[in-house]
Amino acid sequence: MVLLEISSGWESFFQLVGILLVFLFVLALTYLVTKWIAGYQQGIVANKNIRVIETFRVSSNKFIQIIQVGEKYLAVSVCKDTINVLTELTEEQLTWMPSMEEKKEANVNESFQEILNNLKKKIPRK
Repeated sequence: MVLLEISSGWESFFQLVGILLVFLFVLALTYLVTKWIAGYQQGIVANKNIRVIETFRVSSNKFIQIIQVGEKYLAVSVCKDTINVLTELTEEQLTWMPSMEEKKEANVNESFQEILNNLKKKIPRK
């Protein structure tokens, strides 16, 4: 009777370990597939003539977007069912802010100590 209880305990333990391994495998597979799909979609979008420069949310389903079509810049309103051109903009009218990619490239060579010091400066002292 005691041997049966001990083997049942070990069997439950191995089942738990097996389920954890399957969970970790599914988690890793999900991560890899997500990265692959993101890279694939980014490759498709990168070679097009239309690019969204900036988006501003006006309400829950209404946006104003600045888009680049070829060499032209357009301000458009995007609603649930319609898209309307508001105006054409020149490049001089736009205020350029560094994109996330440009910020990442600038911070690649930054050491951990520099990042830590920058964070310390941002946190107010009490």
